[in-house]
Amino acid sequence: MDIDLAAPPRRSGVRPTTTGREIPHDQLDGFSPAGIRAAVIEYAQALPDVFTGPSQVSEPSSLALRLRDPRGPWEAFLHPSRDEFGHIHRSGFLHLTLPREVIPPLTEAGWIEPHPITRRPEWPDTIVMLYAPRDESELDLVIAALHASWQRAANLTPTK
Repeated sequence: MDIDLAAPPRRSGVRPTTTGREIPHDQLDGFSPAGIRAAVIEYAQALPDVFTGPSQVSEPSSLALRLRDPRGPWEAFLHPSRDEFGHIHRSGFLHLTLPREVIPPLTEAGWIEPHPITRRPEWPDTIVMLYAPRDESELDLVIAALHASWQRAANLTPTK
């Protein structure tokens, strides 16, 4: 994993078009091919202490990424859950939490946008919508972001 989330490469193309719902759950373009989405899921399921299943905070068809022993701060989780740090939608679009310091560079590079729920003061500002990886080259960045989210939720020291 050689991606530096503090200085990410620019995402090619335009921002994906979403359904226009208050909280986008599906991309109408720029979705992940089945093999790419499967690689994201495989990576997530191989992380220590992670288990998957239907999301408890989103559409049940979204695959939740949860920790058996969550140790991170409250802003490392998708509320109101205290163990779900992210989920993957059928389109490959992810909702997850990220360390605050990587959110501005990833936003500027076109990979993420703040989750609309973060406009509410009682919700953490670390919840983002990460666009679906469209090919192998984008998969590396998504894996790096997923890894950073997991580290934070597990309260581990980040590694390069």
